[in-house]
Amino acid sequence: MPTLSDEKRSSQPFEILLDQTTLAKRVTELGKQITKDYAGRKPLLVGVLKGCVVFMSDLMRHIELPLEAEFIFAASYRNGIKREDDVILGGGIDVPIKGRDVLLVEGVVDSARTVSIILHKLRKQEPASLEIVTLLDKPASHRTKVEVKYRGFSIGNEFVIGYGLDNTQMYRNLPFVGRMIDR
Repeated sequence: MPTLSDEKRSSQPFEILLDQTTLAKRVTELGKQITKDYAGRKPLLVGVLKGCVVFMSDLMRHIELPLEAEFIFAASYRNGIKREDDVILGGGIDVPIKGRDVLLVEGVVDSARTVSIILHKLRKQEPASLEIVTLLDKPASHRTKVEVKYRGFSIGNEFVIGYGLDNTQMYRNLPFVGRMIDR
């Protein structure tokens, strides 16, 4: 797996929070748990773009069930590390979800406002079940109460990048999760 050299890492505005091995192990465990919990069913994974892409791609390979994948777009960070007051939603699910088992896949649940808005929208379509799967959860940052059934890691209120998560669209390609640091 690609890694950053010590020289390159020291010039970056982040430090590693979760390394590749730790991420891979936990994603495998989540996939196995979802496989067990949804045995005999065909879940629909709905990924929240763009932060879920790497996590969802890896997770899907560890769910040993027939499944479908759809994506919606949501943004609450648009200019760096400051969260905006409004949430922009875009796109839509192309398949009916009424009576389906739906897993909403997020890269990170921060304030929980975005995921709450999406859950409200999806519940109107009457899925059989609707659960949240997130790589990272920041429970101390939640402004809205949500139940996260499948959580990769609980972290503090730090701003994180890598493994699909960004800072002004940069760093999504890092193979680990890094914590932004002040220089």
